Amino acid sequence: MLLVAIIGLVMTVAVVALAARRVLFLYRLATVGQPAPQRIEYARKNAGAELKAQLVEVFGQKKLLKWTPSGVAHFFVMWAFIILLTVYIEAYGAIIQGAITGRPNFHIPLIGTWPVLGFLQDFIALACVVGLIAFAVIRVRNAPTKLGRESRFSGSHLGGAWLILFMIFNVIWTLFLARAAAVKTGNFPYESGAFFTHAVAKILPSSQLLEEIALLLHIGVMLVFLLIVVHSKHLHIFTAPLNVLFSRRPDGLGPAQEMRSGGKVLDFEEADPETDVFGRGKLADSTWKDFLDFYTCTECGRCQSQCPAWITDKPLSPKMLILDQRDHAFKVAPYLLMSEEQRSHQGEDVLALLDKPLVGVDGVIHPDVLWSCTNCGACVEQCPVDIEHIDHILDMRRYQVMIESSFPSEAGVMLKNLENKGNPWGMPEMKRAEWVAELDFEVEIVDEKMPEDAEYLFWVGCAGALEDRAKKTTKAVAELLHIAGVKFAVLGPMEACTGDPARRLGMEFLFNMLAQQNIETLNEAGVKKIVATCPHCFNTLANEYPQLGGTYEVVHHTQLLAHLVDTGKLTPITPIEEKITYHDPCFLGRHNKVYAQPRDIMAKVPGVQTQEMHRCKDRGFCCGAGGARMWMEERIGKRINTERVDEALTTDPDTVSTACPFCLVMLGDAINEKKNTGAAKSTLEVVDVAQLLIKSVKSEG
Repeated sequence: MLLVAIIGLVMTVAVVALAARRVLFLYRLATVGQPAPQRIEYARKNAGAELKAQLVEVFGQKKLLKWTPSGVAHFFVMWAFIILLTVYIEAYGAIIQGAITGRPNFHIPLIGTWPVLGFLQDFIALACVVGLIAFAVIRVRNAPTKLGRESRFSGSHLGGAWLILFMIFNVIWTLFLARAAAVKTGNFPYESGAFFTHAVAKILPSSQLLEEIALLLHIGVMLVFLLIVVHSKHLHIFTAPLNVLFSRRPDGLGPAQEMRSGGKVLDFEEADPETDVFGRGKLADSTWKDFLDFYTCTECGRCQSQCPAWITDKPLSPKMLILDQRDHAFKVAPYLLMSEEQRSHQGEDVLALLDKPLVGVDGVIHPDVLWSCTNCGACVEQCPVDIEHIDHILDMRRYQVMIESSFPSEAGVMLKNLENKGNPWGMPEMKRAEWVAELDFEVEIVDEKMPEDAEYLFWVGCAGALEDRAKKTTKAVAELLHIAGVKFAVLGPMEACTGDPARRLGMEFLFNMLAQQNIETLNEAGVKKIVATCPHCFNTLANEYPQLGGTYEVVHHTQLLAHLVDTGKLTPITPIEEKITYHDPCFLGRHNKVYAQPRDIMAKVPGVQTQEMHRCKDRGFCCGAGGARMWMEERIGKRINTERVDEALTTDPDTVSTACPFCLVMLGDAINEKKNTGAAKSTLEVVDVAQLLIKSVKSEG
């Protein structure tokens, strides 16, 4: 037994040393990048939320369980790793005690002979095998060779996944062999409970040599598995809890992150493109959190399967966006970790690799990948390990726009209009108040200060004030607030774009300029509470303006209208006998978790029959306008708005409803195309939830 202990411990020391070397390499590579002190500070200040996230997401597997079959399988495999650590404590204890006393009958102090632990070890090991079978079936049924792009595993490193499944199986069968051999020699600590171990023991001979070989085999398989894990995508076993710990709460949606250089928020008045980092132009501009995202990607493809760009045959796969950066990081790592002197002795090929841009036709990420993103957030919502894909995309866009001046040409027109006219269409500011004259009651326009009796500032937004279809929503909301007796005012010509299109395109400087202008206007007017009809304005005002000192109580119009209906201040009476399907705006739904209120409003309108689309709520499908795509041509693949309307048509609706002016325009355009080809009813239209409500309320009198 002494020889067994020596072999086992020597193997362990050697493998742990190799694994530690790999971990040190990964740490050094991550810290080559930019600091991210805000991540550590937030985790420290929000320890309660982070503890809850660990319990719910890591140990509870909440996100994975959204996908029931694979989620349940992963739940058992993950818990097998945790619970079966006790088996390895017993295994190492056995070889050490065997070397000392001659009998490897070790048990964990206090709990080591408890039958419940023996039962739990056997149960979770068998559940793990069932999980492995489920994983194998899922991978075979969803193989890229069968499904092509439709497979969520398309682009993943498939060989490594099968190797891991094989190694986990080896861990389980050697576990039962070692435990069953110990039963036969009388060295097993559990007289009962370990039901499967005792069953296996019945077919084994009683042999001390078999027990020793099985122990070494089990430990050896585990050590080989450890080495494979730290060199593969299954590194997420160790990095996932860290990635969850340092991710944003409640998730990586809502506000875009502030632009930082050297860990500090970039001050544009003092920033210097020669010395400061403007977004991400090369790998070394990435933060250590970005590298942690690289290390943690499980290649499961949930993000890819939900991405509207990927589904409509565009080159963007959120998964491949992360994997391509990770593969590049590992390729360039040996040279990136060199000193400047060492690099100077490398050949031109190495230097070209080091200078390879993150984005470019010959870069790590093709520009078409970058500009296909709508910022819908489906990838972030579905990622089980809290990778923040949108943050990666926005930082790369910032570099392309602000340093390289490289972006779709039509977006340049939008930026000029924002800078010169304060709205994306370049229309005169006086047109912002023209809709007011179309109402049969007075709407107060702020003149320096908010009227004393006004409870809300109605933030109309560029589309709501200037786009004909969106103006119908604006007037409906104004009428509903008037009927309910809610006092409100508007800024009119004093209102400028919130800056959302500029920020989501990557022009952070212009966003800052517009935001600071609006914050100054709001603060000088004494605004406290805001209601907005555009989810993009809502998200920016509520979640992003606080980054610049503008903190207000902001609600979306569906939230306020639902409250007014619930409290009896608005009473929908006239029936609307229509079958309606509701489209969730991404920046209202996934980004801000407002799913219930629009549906609550429709539920209170008599006669309305609602029918959900297949993709709804947190799995809702984008209209194609977010991420500044409203002002970019869609030249690759199927149009996203067409895909969404095709799905809406499967419900055979009389009306498609939504709660966003961008969605109103995009879905309306696609519906009109369908009407022209006879694929949709001539009476089909897309309307805002507020338009449905005013139709039922106003008709009463």
